Amino acid sequence: MANIRIKSQWFRSGTAKTPQQTASAMAFIVWRVTQNMLKQMRSAHFDIDIGPQYFAFTREVLVFLAHVLDRMAFERMGSEERGEFIHALVRRLAEVLQENEDNLLGEPPAGQPSHYDEFIDLFNELADHYAEFGFGPDGPDFAFVRYLGHRIEALMPQKDQRWVVDQIMATEVPEAVEMLQRAMQDVLSTEARAPRAARTATSGD
Repeated sequence: MANIRIKSQWFRSGTAKTPQQTASAMAFIVWRVTQNMLKQMRSAHFDIDIGPQYFAFTREVLVFLAHVLDRMAFERMGSEERGEFIHALVRRLAEVLQENEDNLLGEPPAGQPSHYDEFIDLFNELADHYAEFGFGPDGPDFAFVRYLGHRIEALMPQKDQRWVVDQIMATEVPEAVEMLQRAMQDVLSTEARAPRAARTATSGD
């Protein structure tokens, strides 16, 4: 996965953030990481067409990463704070996804769930599934990541199904989780930021 610049430090330092503030920052980062994963998968010649398949992939990855963050929050927050954080995170991710999906595909027909509700429903549907898997210092365990891989496999054309689980498990998820771990640490930090080093001008030949 190519390096992407993620802003995860706050201008106001030395103070604790509310769960809602933390969730807002992490939702932005999760969205960026997911979009980068899509870009990398397509660069690796996996067919993920703009349209319903693109958003189905996005939904699956966002739900997975939200559950990963819930495990990280379990290690770093009290139960009430964690509940507020994950509630705000999932709602914000649903809002961002709905805005993008509505803009590209249009709103669902009358009587059908909104794209917002579709995301919330998927998060809730998979909560018990992901809860069965382990999570350690290095992140989600083998079964946790493999479950995502097989859900993504079902979205892919037949030519890609043989390889996509390995791509997800060996490359995409480990790097995405590493970025989220760093971001979560930065966002929750109450340490004052070091002053930005002065830029030194250099002259050309």
